[in-house]
Amino acid sequence: MPDTALLIIDMQRAMLKDAHEGETCLAKVAELAERARANGVPVVYLRQQFAQLPAEWLEVHPALTPEPGDVVLDKDSADSFLDTTLGEVLDEHGVRRLVVTGYASDYCVDSTSRSALSHGYDLVLVADGHTTIERPAGVEPTAAQIVAHHNGIFSVIQYAGRSVAVTPAAEIRFAASAAP
Repeated sequence: MPDTALLIIDMQRAMLKDAHEGETCLAKVAELAERARANGVPVVYLRQQFAQLPAEWLEVHPALTPEPGDVVLDKDSADSFLDTTLGEVLDEHGVRRLVVTGYASDYCVDSTSRSALSHGYDLVLVADGHTTIERPAGVEPTAAQIVAHHNGIFSVIQYAGRSVAVTPAAEIRFAASAAP
């Protein structure tokens, strides 16, 4: 059994409609999900809940539709571990390393990544697999600067006893499940 899981955070239609390089990010995450599944790596979707939005806007973006065997968890905060069964799901699969993707770099991706480290997981932030809302022209920091900032922070952040890497999607390697 692999000790890795792929987290796909808040890649929902409502969030991605104004995302920075949203289509490019979707394509990278979709390809990672295919490779993860092919290697027996659990794919876990987290969905942010908003009472004021229609249900269809809260569904995972059609480019990333969950497949049978994938886990889909709803959450009410930026930290995907808070008041969810994420930790239990990861424990059931023997996960120790999380490959993190999603929306928004500066909110849910950041909060979940830090929480993962605090919960004892090693972390791989997919450098080109997270995004945030596009800002109006002239507003700083720009979305591109926010993504770059988070990549920079996680490339140097240190947590005792944890490994942290920021890696482009093309360089992510999922080890195939070993036969028992």
